[in-house]
Amino acid sequence: MSLMYAWTTDINQLRTRLSQPLPGLEAQLRMAPPQRPAAAPGNSAKPRDAGVLVLLYPVRDTVCFVLTKRTDHLNKHKGQVSFPGGGYEDTDENVTVTALREAREELGIALDEVEILGALTELWVPPSNFIIHPTVAFAPVQPVFQANPNEVAALIEAPIRVLLDPTNVGVERRALVSQNGAEQPVPYYLLGGHKVWGATAMVLAEFAALLG
Repeated sequence: MSLMYAWTTDINQLRTRLSQPLPGLEAQLRMAPPQRPAAAPGNSAKPRDAGVLVLLYPVRDTVCFVLTKRTDHLNKHKGQVSFPGGGYEDTDENVTVTALREAREELGIALDEVEILGALTELWVPPSNFIIHPTVAFAPVQPVFQANPNEVAALIEAPIRVLLDPTNVGVERRALVSQNGAEQPVPYYLLGGHKVWGATAMVLAEFAALLG
């Protein structure tokens, strides 16, 4: 089997799977702490929409994705690991455009040739009151990243297959803002030496369900 055939097969299968009913919240909750609210309470402020990008690209014989470790001086989710992305602006045509715009700004790469494969299930993020809309896209060649130092402390690249390895999943206790500072057992993915938890892990859990 050629290297190109290997990852092309992965992408073709993923494109097909994204056109079918998604695993949804049930899959997302596999990486959520107990009692994590699934939706904003009816009496809360209206959540703001955000677009995030699940960017896939080939590296030799496999398909990889990229996450960012946010710098410590950002207003929200400082120091956490997340997908490239950000809040929807009135000038954005839709949340996919938001995800691509933010990824360009954070990763320093051109995304003109990426193929949009589909979207994952939207997810409410209690601490920031965002509803994130994950867009899955594929770049035909491995990008050369030039991370924005004001927003990105580190890049984390990993093969998609690591999401299917149970040895990369752990649980630790954390004090959660969404639960008034109460400590809860929080699941995480261990990727490139970083613990990926919260909304990012929940999106990855649905993506893993698609792969599996």
